[in-house]
Amino acid sequence: MTTQYTIHSVPDTVDAALHRLAEQGSKSINTVVVEALARGLELDPAGARNDDLDSLIGTWQHDAAFDEAIADYERTDDASR
Repeated sequence: MTTQYTIHSVPDTVDAALHRLAEQGSKSINTVVVEALARGLELDPAGARNDDLDSLIGTWQHDAAFDEAIADYERTDDASR
């Protein structure tokens, strides 16, 4: 079950920040507000998944065994042309 809220007197700076975050994340204002409330309350925002791959940035390590294992997928089959 979800509850609806109506919030009044939102300062212009808060409104601008919410709109900026929504645009940057391609999210609705509602989603951004719910995520911000959950973070502010130190809760895990239900329904607000962080499913991006940012945690993997910079972690790739060259692995010769992996390259060898996928080498067959890099070749084309001339007979299929």
